[in-house]
Amino acid sequence: MKQAVMKNKVNGVSKIPMNSIPKDWNWKYLHELGSFSKGKGILKEQVIESGLPCIRYGEIYTTHDFILKNFKSFIDESVAAESREIKNGDILFAGSGETLEEIGKAVAYVGNVKAFAGGDVIILSTNKNVNTEWLSYALETDIVRRQKRRLGQGQSVVHIYPSDLATLKIPCPPEQEQESISNFLDLLDIEISRINSLISMKEKQKVGLMQQLLSSKKKWKEYRLGSLGETYNGLTGKSKEDFGEGKPFIPYLNIFFNTRIDTTNFDFVRITPLDKQNRVQFGDILFTVSSETQNEVGMASVLLAEIEELYLNSFCFGFRLHDFKTLNPAFSSYFFRGSEFRKEVYKLSQGATRYNLSKTQLMKLKILLPSIEEQKQISKVMQTADKEIQLLKTRTERLREKKKGLMQILLTGKKRLK
Repeated sequence: MKQAVMKNKVNGVSKIPMNSIPKDWNWKYLHELGSFSKGKGILKEQVIESGLPCIRYGEIYTTHDFILKNFKSFIDESVAAESREIKNGDILFAGSGETLEEIGKAVAYVGNVKAFAGGDVIILSTNKNVNTEWLSYALETDIVRRQKRRLGQGQSVVHIYPSDLATLKIPCPPEQEQESISNFLDLLDIEISRINSLISMKEKQKVGLMQQLLSSKKKWKEYRLGSLGETYNGLTGKSKEDFGEGKPFIPYLNIFFNTRIDTTNFDFVRITPLDKQNRVQFGDILFTVSSETQNEVGMASVLLAEIEELYLNSFCFGFRLHDFKTLNPAFSSYFFRGSEFRKEVYKLSQGATRYNLSKTQLMKLKILLPSIEEQKQISKVMQTADKEIQLLKTRTERLREKKKGLMQILLTGKKRLK
């Protein structure tokens, strides 16, 4: 079976083999499907909370997925006058990115609200016989993404240009089939969006539940935090070359983003000498101590897995309980993220451009705790809420994978919708 071949004459990219497509489909260069223009202006400091909607190039790969439905940024009329207006049917590309995966990421604008595109956004105004949503999906198939990766120029920041994108070769079905494919994939998007909305609702309910359950009650007993255990430091004397192999350790960001540490939250680092480093144990409470914002300082995570050898990052410190008779590890994973404790930590964070937390001051904090039995009951309720959210997230991920697989076969004609 013969393979269609495209050669990029602009950048001298070597021949890229194309999979065969149905007889009633055509290979078309992207410039045949519309005309290119570029966004203008819109600096980060010009973005406001309300006004005329706009999109900046970074939002294409961080915020939106295939279809631009809701704007996250806004500008005033004076900035809009210097920017580029986008219209229904435009495909918007990220002209820059930090990785080859981000470069040339595209979203379709199918709305009718007057909106604008900032600099480093490449705009393709599609022809009338092109289904814009179908094209946004087609641009993210493996066969097109491989072409985009080869066209990305740069090192730390990767760039792609309209002249590059114009040479992308797209497998194009008849117009009616374009619509059928986009409608089918839209149904999956709608279901994914529905589940994500449900996740958002469940997470808000969880926050309310935490506030209710972790609010101090009259029968709760007061303790000085430092009286319940001892602190220890994270790794010392590490350089960038030490990371990537060796012993497992818990990175700073894993503590920040996770209420608990299990067997999947690790990275690796070379550690010598071992006798000067502190190992993390089950039930240890891990705190971040330095960050650019007060909200990120003193975030806590708890190790809730039995692991023989594990270490802690240097921008954190550990707190090891004397025993679990006063404070239950599962309960502490919620307690130290609760609003009441976070308010006290917020008061202790000090700094201007960077904020830090003193271990000594943190250990002086007085906290109110329920009985161990009540702690266990609270933990069970919160764990049930977590499981519900995780099940929904797993369902969303499976749908995304299913959609990704269907895109590869529907958008290349390997399978066709009746």
